[in-house]
Amino acid sequence: MSERTTGGDREAVFFDFGGVLTSSLFDAFEQLGRSLGDDAGLPLRVLATDPEAAALLVQHEEGRIEQEEFERGYADRLAAHGLVTEADGLVDRLQAGLRPDPAMLALVEELRTQGRPVALVSNALGRDCYAGYDLAAMFDEVVVSSEVGIRKPSRRIYRIACDRLGVPPERAVMIDDLQHNLDGAARIGIAGVLHTDADTTRRGLEDLLAPSARAHEARS
Repeated sequence: MSERTTGGDREAVFFDFGGVLTSSLFDAFEQLGRSLGDDAGLPLRVLATDPEAAALLVQHEEGRIEQEEFERGYADRLAAHGLVTEADGLVDRLQAGLRPDPAMLALVEELRTQGRPVALVSNALGRDCYAGYDLAAMFDEVVVSSEVGIRKPSRRIYRIACDRLGVPPERAVMIDDLQHNLDGAARIGIAGVLHTDADTTRRGLEDLLAPSARAHEARS
């Protein structure tokens, strides 16, 4: 991210995980759908439109049910929509379609190098969804739904991130690939960048972030 003398007035940046620091979550769901049957869109559509499946997802992301219970319930709901599949390992098969996005991981590191507070604010899906990522080393704070018992888009999870970083919502930016999560953050004053790719996200941040403290010191 280039150093600027003009721009916004935000300082802290919150990152979603799946679909932001990784390849597209939507693509991973489609890959799972293709591996299971003829309708690639069915696994995600069931979670989005089937009330029982949606409730299971909420319970799992908030840490109220374990991965195995979610998988059994999800497999049952898929079967109700005509797709019969083995429940065991269903979430792991989904996560197999996700890959790290080097450009976004570099952006996190760059922001920290500039002295900006950064946090992960993520809805957890599966027991090992963060395996291979040293989150404690990457971020100043890590706020995971299953650990705090609250999921996005609840405004409470964003307040936790703000409180832990010691920044007011009006000084923070949330990066997410889902608009309704950004809408939740906006309800308490957090600006949003809808992530589609690293270049677009970088440009969106440039319009919102104040010059970094370290850049200011270098110019003084």
